Amino acid sequence: MKKTFKIYAVIFIIVMLILALLEVNKKETINWRKNFNINEKSPFGLFVFNNEAKDLFKNNLKKTEQTPYDYYSQGKKGIHNILVIEKDLDKESWKKILDQVSNGSDAMILVSRVPKDISDSIGYHSSDISFEEENVLKLTDKEYQNDFIKLDKFPSGRGFSYIKPKVEVLGKTVERNNSDQANFIKTSFGKGTIYVHCEPLFLTNYYLLKSGSLKYTQDVFSYLKDRETVWFVENDTKVSRFFMRFVLSNPALKYAWWVFLGGLVLFIFFNAKRKQRIIPVLEPLRNTSVDFVKSIGNLYLQEGNFHDMMAKKAQYFLNKIRMDLLIDTQNLDAEFVKKLHLKTGKPTEMIDEAIALVRKGQDPYASVMKEDLVRMNKLLDEILK
Repeated sequence: MKKTFKIYAVIFIIVMLILALLEVNKKETINWRKNFNINEKSPFGLFVFNNEAKDLFKNNLKKTEQTPYDYYSQGKKGIHNILVIEKDLDKESWKKILDQVSNGSDAMILVSRVPKDISDSIGYHSSDISFEEENVLKLTDKEYQNDFIKLDKFPSGRGFSYIKPKVEVLGKTVERNNSDQANFIKTSFGKGTIYVHCEPLFLTNYYLLKSGSLKYTQDVFSYLKDRETVWFVENDTKVSRFFMRFVLSNPALKYAWWVFLGGLVLFIFFNAKRKQRIIPVLEPLRNTSVDFVKSIGNLYLQEGNFHDMMAKKAQYFLNKIRMDLLIDTQNLDAEFVKKLHLKTGKPTEMIDEAIALVRKGQDPYASVMKEDLVRMNKLLDEILK
């Protein structure tokens, strides 16, 4: 195992341990988003209402994920109740709902905003009427005047800024510092009736689980007649078939999954970089000429032929003088010594001694000792420096 891989592995394990400790000690966060999803157990989901709806409508409730336009375009439907809770609908779907109400159906619409041309046709204008952090929703009917619900978490503050004549107010928002504002109305439309409540927050899990809140909800839906009710729910409630749905639905597993993928990407990035190939060490070619010369020199020394070695050294010296210093070596006289002195700057005594040894090496009858060879080699090398 490579050293770099071990380092990356240790760093990855340390990071995972730190993240695990942070995950264990982390406080669970609450999702306060107003999603109005029937499968959500978060504070502002409709999970509780969805479970209680069957009893609330006496098992005469039909849920559909189709839009009102698609649902009513399939054929003629009988007279029934229509339920819409904080759902984004296109104008054609709203028109289909109004057509059904005109034919005798009743519609309970619990939304904070409706397209202006639709609200105008019903007979009201809605807007933000309050910025208080707490609201109290009450019904105006004497039979229900003791039933109310307190909104203490993110109320929308919506209400009806204008209501046409013949529109009946069924509920209102009560605040300490402001006058009461209508939030629940009833109006006849053709042969049917439309109920509009612009604060659907009271149907969410957070408020339905509070004691006394369920009574207000029952009072609101008591205005609908006892018959089949079609509830148009959001069409994103189908269970995902994605094979990672369990991991991604669990916050801890989802966090660990993304950390794993991030670590894997980093590992691939650092190890995929191009690495330089190892350059082999090439031994330089040996100068065999030097080895050859050394071998020949050792051979001469072993045989003790110092005279021949002095002759070859003298020949090499004179050839060097001719080639490099351009001095004639035909006569090794005083004139030659003078020229060599001027060219090299060496003392004449040294040159005279070297010339004497050169002549001795050139004389085939001279008696040569090893000391003469050593001395001559030293002087000639000194002169040629």
